[in-house]
Amino acid sequence: MDTLIYSVIFGSIGFGYFIYGKKQQRMVPFIAGLGLCVFPYFISNLYAMVIVGIILTAAPWVLKE
Repeated sequence: MDTLIYSVIFGSIGFGYFIYGKKQQRMVPFIAGLGLCVFPYFISNLYAMVIVGIILTAAPWVLKE
């Protein structure tokens, strides 16, 4: 149940990053958004999911273009 909640949260953040990156033509938010939308399908461990999600969520803030 917890993995489903975190999947929805990170997917929503990823969708926002994806749309932002596409409209502004910025690659880092675009790729981070794609990654946030897709990675919950491949990671089933809750702790690994949260760690990867936090890293991908912070990537556009850390890696400025």
